Amino acid sequence: MPSTAPFVCFGELLIRLTVTGGHLLESLSPLQPVVGGAEANVAVGLARLGHETRMVSVVADNALGVAAVNELRRWGVDTSAVTKAPQRMGLYFLTPGAIHRPSDIVYDRAGSAFALADFSALDWPKLLKGAGWLHVSGVTAALGENCVTAALTAMKAARKAGVKVSFDCNYRPKLWAEWSADAPAYITQLMTEADLIFGGYRDIELVSGQRFNDERAAADHAFATFPHLQRLVCTRREQVNVDHNRLTGLMYTRDQSLETDTHNIERIIDRIGGGDAFAAGVMHGLLTDADDEKALDYGIACACLKHAQPGDASLATPADLDAFLSDDGFDVKR
Repeated sequence: MPSTAPFVCFGELLIRLTVTGGHLLESLSPLQPVVGGAEANVAVGLARLGHETRMVSVVADNALGVAAVNELRRWGVDTSAVTKAPQRMGLYFLTPGAIHRPSDIVYDRAGSAFALADFSALDWPKLLKGAGWLHVSGVTAALGENCVTAALTAMKAARKAGVKVSFDCNYRPKLWAEWSADAPAYITQLMTEADLIFGGYRDIELVSGQRFNDERAAADHAFATFPHLQRLVCTRREQVNVDHNRLTGLMYTRDQSLETDTHNIERIIDRIGGGDAFAAGVMHGLLTDADDEKALDYGIACACLKHAQPGDASLATPADLDAFLSDDGFDVKR
């Protein structure tokens, strides 16, 4: 059964504008809007999997802000802690890749309502009351020092309240470069507060400045460095080409290493949000008291299914995950 304790997500809601028809952004072809954002994607993904989720954010006080909030409500996310401010919505433009041309993202997030918000007004003891987990990502921190401070404040408040903390590294070099930030130093501070980190060996190499012989060695370094850490979870992606990837789920604890089967994903529809779907699937397992192996299987199932669905957030249901893992075939469900 799903946990009855709310899963709280803190981060920016975005409008994603996707170039359609295989064109390039510079050709000014039609753009398809969807609502996105790393933490919001996890909130939607978990809500679809039957869990109570709550979004804490700030959106623009205009029609785009209304659209973003309505999209989360549509999928069952509690948006009562999403407030409005007079600034703009953050945007990002996606040019989907094809075959051997990789996808490309252009961010337009500077000066957004979230980036400029006065987060000191957030009453975290109230927002976290009764919660089981708080989820934050490195994308939020990458928006500026104001947002780093806000993320750390939220995570420390969760620790003080006995709420577990999940952190997705989500390293975005383009965003960190906009304000010449010391990304490794800031991400290290955030990792220090986490019980569960979604991140792989490259993230550990980034924050440590070291190189590791294998993924287990990187995980051991993380466990030695971050005192609260109980699980390090990530995917291993092999890219045959843009439309054909192979995906494997990995989980490390202090005393074991787990790895899923490797899944072929061909003719990808949309891989954006795949990591957030993976996080939602893993958390679904943990919130339903599944063992770590089952939780990891849920994660890889959710991630793979997201590649077959457009938009930012996973809309997979528990039945979808079970069908994927049972290998029931591809007959039409009648």
